[in-house]
Amino acid sequence: MKNFRHLDLNLLRVLAAIHRTRSVTAAARALSLSQPATSNALARLRGFFEDDLFVRSPKGLVATRACEAVAPQVEAMLRELESLVAGPQAFLPAESDIRWRLSLSDLGEMMFLPPLVAALREQAPSTQLVNLSVAAEDLPQVLEAREIDFAIGILHPRQRGIHADLLFSEEYVAVSSPGWAPRKGGRTRTRLTQEQLADAHLAVAAPAATFHASVEQMLQRLQITNRVAVRARHFGALADLALGSDLLTIVPAMYARDLQRRQGLRTWTLPQAAAARYDVRLVWHTATAQDPAQVWIRALVQKLFRRGVATPASGVSAARRSR
Repeated sequence: MKNFRHLDLNLLRVLAAIHRTRSVTAAARALSLSQPATSNALARLRGFFEDDLFVRSPKGLVATRACEAVAPQVEAMLRELESLVAGPQAFLPAESDIRWRLSLSDLGEMMFLPPLVAALREQAPSTQLVNLSVAAEDLPQVLEAREIDFAIGILHPRQRGIHADLLFSEEYVAVSSPGWAPRKGGRTRTRLTQEQLADAHLAVAAPAATFHASVEQMLQRLQITNRVAVRARHFGALADLALGSDLLTIVPAMYARDLQRRQGLRTWTLPQAAAARYDVRLVWHTATAQDPAQVWIRALVQKLFRRGVATPASGVSAARRSR
C-alpha cells in the first residue's frame, strides 16, 4: 500500500503539468524547471505509483489508465488550492447569493433594515439578510465565532479583535401624545425642566440586543426610577403607550423623529441634567476585515447611515483605542 506521507507534494505539480502538456519539455517550461529535473521528478512519480504513468506515442506522451484515474483530480485540486492561496476573489454584488447575518435590536430593525434592504434589492438582489438579534454582552463572542457578520446599534465594544465604526451620535428625547403637557413648573414649548420630568409618569424600553443602558443610568442619576410606570422589552410598543395614555416615553432622537412624522407624537427635549447621548456604531470582527463581501456590505452601511462624524473610526480596533 502506498504511503501518502512519503510523497513529495511538489511532484504532483509535475504530474499535472505533464498530463496537461503531454510533454516533459513543455511541462518543464511551464514549471520553470530544467528538463533533467522534470524527468527525474517523473521517475520518482513512477516509482511511487508503481506505474509508467505516461507512454510515448507519435503525438506525444499518453497517460496510462492509472494516471488518468489520478491526474485530472490532482489538477482540479491544485487549481482550487492556488485559488485559495491567492486570496478571495473580487466581490460582485449583482451576481452574489451570499447570506449576510447581522444583529439589530427591534429599534434597529425599524430604523436601519428598510433602507438597507432597499439598497440590497437594487444592488445585490440575489443576496439574503438575516437578523440574529444578539445580547450586547454576547456580541464579541458571537462575532468571533462567525455566527454573525456585523452588528449595528448603541454599542461600546472594548474587546481585542473587535472593530467599531462610529456612524452617528445623538441624544435621547421624550415623546408624548400630542395633547400631553407637563403639570408643574409652567409649560415650555419644547424643553422639559428637571422638575417636570420628575413629575411625569414614564415608559421606557431596554432591549438586550445591541443596546446600551444609558437611559436607565440617567434615571438612576436623577433618582426618578420610581417614576417608571412601564418597562418594555422593545421600542415598538412605546408609541401606542404614549398615544393611549398620559405616559411620557424616552427614546432615541432618530426614533422620535420617525414617530413625529408617522404618528404625530410630540417631542420634548430633556433637561440638561438628564441629557444622555448615545453613539450608534457598526461593529465587526477582525477576521472579516479584509473579506471583499464584508468590506462591501460595511461600506454600504456606512454610506446609508453615517452622518455628522468628523473623524470616522473605520477599521480602527476598539481594543487599541481603549488602551
